[in-house]
Amino acid sequence: MDQSRIVVAGSSGLIGAALVRSLVADGHEVVRLVRRAPRAADEVRWDPDGGEVAAAVLAGCDAVVNLAGANVGARRWTEAYKESLRRGRVRGTGALASAMAALKPGERPRVFVNGSAIGYYGETGEEIVDESSPPGEGFLPELCVEWEAAAAPAREAGVRTVFVRTGLVVAREGGAWGRLFPLFKAGLGGRLGDGRQFWSFVSLHDEVAAIRFLLDAEELSGPFNVTAPEPVTNREISATMGRVLHRPTLFQVPAPVLRTVLGEMAGDVLGSQRVVPARLLESGFTFAFPDVEGAIRAALN
Repeated sequence: MDQSRIVVAGSSGLIGAALVRSLVADGHEVVRLVRRAPRAADEVRWDPDGGEVAAAVLAGCDAVVNLAGANVGARRWTEAYKESLRRGRVRGTGALASAMAALKPGERPRVFVNGSAIGYYGETGEEIVDESSPPGEGFLPELCVEWEAAAAPAREAGVRTVFVRTGLVVAREGGAWGRLFPLFKAGLGGRLGDGRQFWSFVSLHDEVAAIRFLLDAEELSGPFNVTAPEPVTNREISATMGRVLHRPTLFQVPAPVLRTVLGEMAGDVLGSQRVVPARLLESGFTFAFPDVEGAIRAALN
């Protein structure tokens, strides 16, 4: 994409902040949608929970990227927190999509890249799943289905719409690995449950590169799994973390303990998802860090 005006929601999160840095470094104009009062010239306030965004903010921009939403793993899934997760994602996406649809055809962005997650597929065990696989059952699959459906107004108005179904992002700054690194560095790391569950990971570098690839690829729309090509088990990840960090991995967190501490969310920590990025690979995208050791070393460096 030539130098463009790109609106980004969720720009303070792990992926959003990295994406903004990448876009600005290449000379793009980025408008950041924020929940608080604006503090900089590139910020505009919006209310994703209330489902409100001014259409004028999006008029004439080339692309909209929506990565907004409360952290799924930040706390136990009480009914109130699950509603907060749902509200921010679904209402925020709907607000952006409706605002785009309300614009005149010549003012609408060319592409809408909306966040989603591999939670869409639910528990899949050892079965390899790609974008043709159906949604699973449970809170996260239902949330992802509703989240993606909320983008319908933009798609129906002719805006190319892409869903980024992101896996577990390998980064020091946040996400699942942001919690794992300190534990393993302290020598307290180890497998979760029996460790046989598959984790579909992606390096932060490749996550940002994939989003930018999808922004540029004018022929691509619909869902894309953003995960490295070779998912690995939690047991393999623990061994690799220990090897890279030169620390023992003797500890194991039994499944009953995880269920006690995490509640309903433990099902997703212990669950297995062997997700592959079939459509990205078919489209010619190349992963810089396709294996978990490379992704971990990239995060540390």
